[in-house]
Amino acid sequence: MAQQKKSQRHRSAIKAFRQSVKRNLRNRTMKKSIRLAAKATVEAAQTKDPKNKEALSKAYSLIDKAARTGAIHWKAAARKKGRLAHRLAKELSATAPAPKAK
Repeated sequence: MAQQKKSQRHRSAIKAFRQSVKRNLRNRTMKKSIRLAAKATVEAAQTKDPKNKEALSKAYSLIDKAARTGAIHWKAAARKKGRLAHRLAKELSATAPAPKAK
């Protein structure tokens, strides 16, 4: 579609379209990796895997990188990190044994 130059379209518009396609693909890939990392973190907490802190660190790193590059807003990144930490704490407290009563 944008390969041929048409008289009605400016070259800058064609280039902007090409750039938007590349950025869209890169942003979607980043967002997908964030979702997968968050899911892996929660699953590690549910299965009592000792590597859950590493999974959380990786998820945080991906979220921060997405915010730095502009794939997601910095406030959205903070919200995702907070919700992930809350969910992880909830999973870990649910799997931990209850304290003994005297």
